[in-house]
Amino acid sequence: MKLRKAASFAIALTVVTGLLAGCSKGNSTNSAVKEDKGNGGTQTEQASKDVKLTFFNTSAEVNTVFEELFKKYHEQNPQVTIELIPTPIGGAQLEKFQSLLASGNPATIVNLDAGTILQYKDDFLDLEPEKAKYEALTNPGAIDGALLDGQFLGIPWTAQGYGLLYNKRAVEEGIGGAFDPASVKTRDDLEAVFKKIEAAGKAPVMLHGADWSLGAHYLGLTYSLQSQKVEDNRKFVEELKNGQVKLTENPQFTGLMDTFDLLKKYNARKSDPLVADYNRDSADFAKGAAAFYFMGDWSWAVIGTLEGRDADFGILPLPISNNPEDFGNAQVAYSEPKLFAIDDSKSTPEQQEAAKAFIEWMVSSEDGQKAIITDMGLSMPYKDLKAQSTNIMSNAVSEYVKQGNIINIGVINYLPQDYWAKTGAAMQKYLVGNIDRQGLAQEVQDYWKSYAGK
Repeated sequence: MKLRKAASFAIALTVVTGLLAGCSKGNSTNSAVKEDKGNGGTQTEQASKDVKLTFFNTSAEVNTVFEELFKKYHEQNPQVTIELIPTPIGGAQLEKFQSLLASGNPATIVNLDAGTILQYKDDFLDLEPEKAKYEALTNPGAIDGALLDGQFLGIPWTAQGYGLLYNKRAVEEGIGGAFDPASVKTRDDLEAVFKKIEAAGKAPVMLHGADWSLGAHYLGLTYSLQSQKVEDNRKFVEELKNGQVKLTENPQFTGLMDTFDLLKKYNARKSDPLVADYNRDSADFAKGAAAFYFMGDWSWAVIGTLEGRDADFGILPLPISNNPEDFGNAQVAYSEPKLFAIDDSKSTPEQQEAAKAFIEWMVSSEDGQKAIITDMGLSMPYKDLKAQSTNIMSNAVSEYVKQGNIINIGVINYLPQDYWAKTGAAMQKYLVGNIDRQGLAQEVQDYWKSYAGK
């Protein structure tokens, strides 16, 4: 999900050791699970006592949808109660997760970024026994993309992409004719469109000024564009840590920043670029206040429900050079950003089995898929979908996926959890002109050098 967070965190975690850890970790259970044939999912056999689960959610924009889903599941499985632990949009989500873990009261199920699950992998249940089941349920490669250092610790439930969203009406009114997205193959192509839109008295592009957007989604492409292979991109990050990379000489970084300068020049928010009001930016774009928007298909959670919005939207790859053959110019960024993981530090075997049954029901049943696809407006990497997607943005991303025109941004799963906040702050300085390109590169390099040997 919008891959959207808070600032850096420093919190001392208590260590769960000794007998307590031995009692809970590695436990298995023979609790029976039976097929719920009427709804395409599974449910636990009636337990001898009620089971209560807690669900920690970082997809804050769809909190209410999850709550309704929990009620529906409880109606079908009265012995299982699920309580939402919500987090605010842009709030201190990771800090709250850490606090729950440190207090010895972690959530049974978490909806977290894959990188966070990797960081706390010792606290989550090994789902290897479930792997074959989910390989059969998902699209080819989906489970491989969810593996963390080769371990199956989290179950994918959404697939998301980002790039330059466009409002078709706003673009066509700006250029004075029909818009062919395939005509934008290079940075110069994009600027030519921007110039026409500006000349028509309209704002060409919306650039969201939050650190998560600038540090993770924009600057984060630097690490994913080095190669089409995640392992090669991980090696590049290690070279950054070891001081072996000079960003101002790296063509992917310089290309991205040349394009960023273009977005900054034509930004609808250039008079106040750090206002970073996500709902407002999304709504203004949806109603044509800007023709393009650097954002992802998750913004449909806001846009899709708006009254008075435009009807036709699409997505373009973000061009990073003037060579149409360069990797990145024809591809959109794509990942399975959030995973469902199950606590293995304090949860009982009964809770773990109930959690596994609920997750399977949620991703495979008609009710669960309808909630995710129709109500949340998200895309799922699953076969045999029982709900029709209304997310115009994710449908547009899916066309690139079908063609294989994607940038695998899986390297971010292996980055420190503060990378986007720290480097995003440097990007914010650059956005408002407090530092130049050299200063930005130096701050980013200094950040990575601070992780040398880690």
